[in-house]
This record gives sequence, structure tokens and C-alpha cells, in this order.
Amino acid sequence: MAFCTRAVILILSVLIVSWCKPSYGAGIAIYWGQNGNEGTLAATCNSGNYQFVNVAFLSAFGNGQTPVLNLAGHCNPSANTCTGLSADIKSCQGKGIKVLLSIGGASGAYSLSSADDARQVANYIWNNFLGGQSSSRPLGDAILDGVDFDIEAGSGQFWDDLARALNGFSQQKKVYLAAAPQCPFPDAHLDTAIKTGLFDYVWVQFYNNPPCQYSGNANNLLSAWNQWTTVQAKQVFLGLPAAPAAAPSGGFIPADVLTSQVLPAIKNSPKYGGVMLWNKQFDNGYSAAIKGSV
Repeated sequence: MAFCTRAVILILSVLIVSWCKPSYGAGIAIYWGQNGNEGTLAATCNSGNYQFVNVAFLSAFGNGQTPVLNLAGHCNPSANTCTGLSADIKSCQGKGIKVLLSIGGASGAYSLSSADDARQVANYIWNNFLGGQSSSRPLGDAILDGVDFDIEAGSGQFWDDLARALNGFSQQKKVYLAAAPQCPFPDAHLDTAIKTGLFDYVWVQFYNNPPCQYSGNANNLLSAWNQWTTVQAKQVFLGLPAAPAAAPSGGFIPADVLTSQVLPAIKNSPKYGGVMLWNKQFDNGYSAAIKGSV
């Protein structure tokens, strides 16, 4: 009996210690939607490798344009065939994975002409992808968790207004906000938006940017990382290409180098959130190789 009592006490002690340990929840974010051969959204989430999926892209919006969702070969929004993704989105969310709508992209036709334009775009996104209501929801009735700003073109104006307008809907249902700035600090397009302090996640693109990406050593990357951890955001992520081909201008870090040299140097930051990867098409084993170290 005494042995059993000691065993129970030991088990309880272990449980209490594990409950009290801080949980930083570091994870991997992936972009999905830009190649029809990258597998389904459900399979992406079923891999167990990701905590965030950015559905990319809402590539045209603002300045009086009809918004356009471009998911490459996966489905055709104009034919209403993307509504079938609703079940996949809900499946991902059921696994605790946050699914965000990524707006912008490197080659999109988007811009904001005024603060009022930004509010109109926010209303469209809320009603068509988030917790609002519309008869023309491109992804069906699934409610996405938030919005990722991948703004790489045009001016840096009015993105702060868009962030504020989207955040305003959080009074009804939390809208997570993410940003994907380039690693030169501060970012030319998103600096004003990030300075609102409203962003939950900032996954910085440390690729296709020679001055601040990995290039045989991590000196420039770490210097830029230290600048990025000063921004007003809850978490900062290291954005990387999932394969050399994913970033023609460089920045790929071999998995063993990332886990042995780079991650140990950045994980001590209180704002470290994990790693973002571009993109699912190129992630053929990279996330699986690094997830135990993230």
C-alpha cells in the first residue's frame, strides 16, 4: 500500500510540474494554395507538421476592384468550386490549426486608395471569409481564423487602416492578424501597419533578400532578426523557403544547419513564435525534419 501511495504521489508531482511549465506554443506556418499539385488542404493539416496554414491568395482587391481569390489549380472561385474547401478548413481547425486568408502576394493586383477603401475591403473580408454573412462566400460557410498581410507591391499607405478595421470585428469574433514583411528593416509596405501593435504574428521573409538572409553564415540574418524582435507584435517567426527552388534569390537553410546553428540563436527571444515556410509545394520533408527543433 505504501508503495502505491508513493507511486501516486510521484505521478501527481510529475503532472503538476508539467502543468506549471510555460508553453510557448512555437510552431510552423505554411502557405498553401499556389500549386494544384501540392496536395489537399486536409492532407496538409493531417501531416501534423503545421500549426498555421495561410490560404493564398486574395490577389486582387481595393481601389474599386472586384476581389479575386486565386488558388491556382485547386479550384475556380468564379465557378463556385472552392466552396468544397469548407470541410477541409473545418477539419484543420478541429486539429487546433489556425487557417488564415492571405491577401496580396508577389504578383497580385491590389491597392488601397483611402482609409474608407480599407474599411470597405475589411467589410468584404469579414462577410465573405470570416464571421460575417454573405451570399457569395468563396470558401463556403467555414469561418477562417484571421488574415495574413503578404503585401509586396504598391505603397505602404492605408494598411494600418485595414488592420484596425479588421481588428474591430474581434469584438464579435477574434480575428487573428498576421504580416509577412521582407527582412530589410523596417518593411517598405507594412511598417505603419505593424506599428499599430495589432498583429498577433509577424513571419518575416528571410529569403529573396540578400542583405539579411542566410548566405553560408547567419550573421546578417541574426542581425536583422534582432531588429524584428523589437516590433509591437505578439510573436515573430523566421520565414524561410522550404527548398532552394522556392527562393530563386536565395535564403534556403539546410535543415541540419537550421536546427543546430540558427534556431538555438533565436529561440531565446521572448517573441519567438516559430518558423514560416514558403510553401507547401516545395515542402517535401523540410518541415518534418525541423519540427522537433522548432
